[in-house]
Amino acid sequence: MNQRAAPAPDDVNVLFVEDDASVAQMYRLKLELDGYNVDVAADGLVALEKARAMHPDIIFLDVRLPKMDGLAVLEALRADAATAAIPVVILSNWNEKELVERGVKLGALDHMIKSQTTPARLSQRLKDLLHN
Repeated sequence: MNQRAAPAPDDVNVLFVEDDASVAQMYRLKLELDGYNVDVAADGLVALEKARAMHPDIIFLDVRLPKMDGLAVLEALRADAATAAIPVVILSNWNEKELVERGVKLGALDHMIKSQTTPARLSQRLKDLLHN
């Protein structure tokens, strides 16, 4: 079989975009315990700055954010050649059909609901995405 080897976790840079510090810390801790390098942005503008500066391997993006909402961030990422190819997973408590559809149209890989996503489940989803 000609399967691509997944990168080792310590070679994977994750940008986690979440305005609730305790939620961000909960997910960050699990991902770091699993060996990932994690940076957190608490608002949409900082998220864009960090994405452009660090070129993360993946971004977990909340929808409701201060300064610039997550879908606007995703749209800006896709419009910039330097960040257009960065995989993005929306992680939000908002599950309205129109938000999910807009995220998919903008190229989000997945839409996960925070209240249904434990840190362990998020880490497993990240591992699954890296193997594809």
